[in-house]
Amino acid sequence: MESTSMRDRPDITPKVELLPGVDDAHPFHMISMTEWLGALPHPASTFSFQDNVLKVVAVNGWFRKYFSPDASEPARPQATEWRRRIVESILSGRDSDSFELRREGTLGPEYFYCTIGRLPELEGQPNLFLFTALDRTSDRSIVKNLRRELLSDGLTALPNRTGFGEEIEDRLANMSWPENAQFGIIAIDLSRFSRVNESLGPMAGDELLITVAKRLKSSLRQGDVLSRIGGNDFAIFAKLNNGLSDALHIVQRIRDALNYPIRLSDLQIRVDCAIGCALSASLTEDPEDVVRKAQAAVKIAKRSGKVEIYRNGVLKEAQRRFSVESRLRDALAQGGLTLAYQPLIHLQTGEITGFEALARWNDEELGDVSPAEFIAVAEESGLITPLGRWAAYEAAQALSRWDAKFGQPLPVGVNVNLSPIQMTRDDVASMFEEALRYSGITGNRLTAELTESAIVADPEKARKLLFALKDLQMPIAMDDFGTGYSNLASLHSLPIDILKIDRSFVTNMLDDRDKEVMVKTILSLAESLGLHVTAEGIETQQLAHALQNLGCWQGQGYYFARPMAEPEAFDYWRARWNFETV
Repeated sequence: MESTSMRDRPDITPKVELLPGVDDAHPFHMISMTEWLGALPHPASTFSFQDNVLKVVAVNGWFRKYFSPDASEPARPQATEWRRRIVESILSGRDSDSFELRREGTLGPEYFYCTIGRLPELEGQPNLFLFTALDRTSDRSIVKNLRRELLSDGLTALPNRTGFGEEIEDRLANMSWPENAQFGIIAIDLSRFSRVNESLGPMAGDELLITVAKRLKSSLRQGDVLSRIGGNDFAIFAKLNNGLSDALHIVQRIRDALNYPIRLSDLQIRVDCAIGCALSASLTEDPEDVVRKAQAAVKIAKRSGKVEIYRNGVLKEAQRRFSVESRLRDALAQGGLTLAYQPLIHLQTGEITGFEALARWNDEELGDVSPAEFIAVAEESGLITPLGRWAAYEAAQALSRWDAKFGQPLPVGVNVNLSPIQMTRDDVASMFEEALRYSGITGNRLTAELTESAIVADPEKARKLLFALKDLQMPIAMDDFGTGYSNLASLHSLPIDILKIDRSFVTNMLDDRDKEVMVKTILSLAESLGLHVTAEGIETQQLAHALQNLGCWQGQGYYFARPMAEPEAFDYWRARWNFETV
């Protein structure tokens, strides 16, 4: 089919027919300017600006409703504002400009997106400008609602952590503050919230949080801000005209508010909480720093059971703990920890009966980290479970490697420490069963050491665990004996094989008559119950001989050897074994 050339096509260009007398250069003059503006569905007007004078040329009905051109009307205070903004836009020299304008409506604030643009110059009306205003009130309302959801806690309707920060900044900027005034943050941690969740379910937990939030809110003064900054953590921003005394007054109001039991279903629950406070050095201090200080103080309050006020150095300690936790998590994932082995010596024969496995950590950034430090951090952060499992598996594997190296099972075992928190959170019996199975060693060569506090915390659970370990043929030692709350009845009823006398009684026993009496009493108690006794902290020959004469079965301490690496521990045992068999 033949194509049609362009010039063969009919002319399809639309024609504009103008009314008589209308200049085709300005077709919008076909109607009056007021009628033209009236066709727009939003406020609009035209202005002329000449000799620094702004004149209204034409407006539509919407403009009259929202932006009365009469600046003298007292009910239209925004008239001055839009005139000022229009003049600023014109004087800027730009052909077009935009800005937002706020006006007070009958139902609250109204927001308009305004534009100002230069119109083509018309005969007799130079410097003509078109002004339009689009109502953005509903858009702003949507944004406001979304922002409210972003900054508030959905359960209690209180500000969340982000919203709390903004509320503080708003108070600092807009409240009147007397000279030398400061602000404080009071952090509140609900101590038994997890138990409520576990025993009564999450709905009861939510109900508890809502009730607590209401009670805390009732204890606030005007200008204070309450926030839920975590799962069971609340915080209060308070203006302090009298420093610490004001903060402690608020703390007392909080305690009074939570003093009465809360009814959940058919139960009445008393809410215990830990409270920590931090006071700003000045109004210019970063509020987020003060919040962190209060949180550091509340962590101490959870351990002390008292209201804690932040002191210098606590935040650095908290930052150190955070750093240790982060590095420890990586070390556990990447095999960065090691076990050291301290010999256990039979005090009557001098032979090595076993070793105690002790975790050691040398970090490339932190250096040598004390076990007392990183184990405490592990217990606080929940890392004690993987740490404890690693130690049990590694100790059992070490025994297996020693057996292979020696060519037959060594006549020694390894003691592994159990944390009370690990006993609560982990399936310890299953852990030891796997450690024994993977390594191929018998249960009687792996001793579980646990503290008195682990038994006192949950006696029934501890009892079940100990009997499960005995089913694996594992010996059980009670560590740090004498520092806890055990009684004869619990010792008699539990399958415990060994009592380890805490080093605090042993080290200065020869110089302290009371400690010597305590050691003799423990030895006598153990003999009556058919238990072996290990003395920790033996650092001198005289102490070793004294304990030997008292009939103590086993000892450990620097007098015999410091904790050593796995190969050195094997060599140490081999040398002693060769000497004893010669």
